[in-house]
Amino acid sequence: MTVRHADEIPAVVVKAGDHTRLQVLLESEQFIIRRFLMAPGGGMPAHTNTVEHGQYVLTGKARIEVDGQVYDVQAGDVVFIPAGVLHWYQNTGETDFEFLCIIPNKPDEITLAAKDC
Repeated sequence: MTVRHADEIPAVVVKAGDHTRLQVLLESEQFIIRRFLMAPGGGMPAHTNTVEHGQYVLTGKARIEVDGQVYDVQAGDVVFIPAGVLHWYQNTGETDFEFLCIIPNKPDEITLAAKDC
């Protein structure tokens, strides 16, 4: 595959998420580009990953927490999440919150935080 439209790539439901879907847009030997789509009110619970994330917000608004710091993000914002750092997402807008997430193509373990976090 050299060129493909994102609409041709199926989105899967993120089991740990709430009203959240994921597309793997591109996977190479070195990196993976994913697109997350969170419906209004949707989000992802507090968790850690063993790989770092580089993210670019495409549309919508959300509140996120990265390593204890809460941010309100919107289209055009860039987010970096180091490996092993606790983070979560909550769509705070009235439209889908969509972002690209670029990660290294390495094994990634996801650990959900305890419910009282």
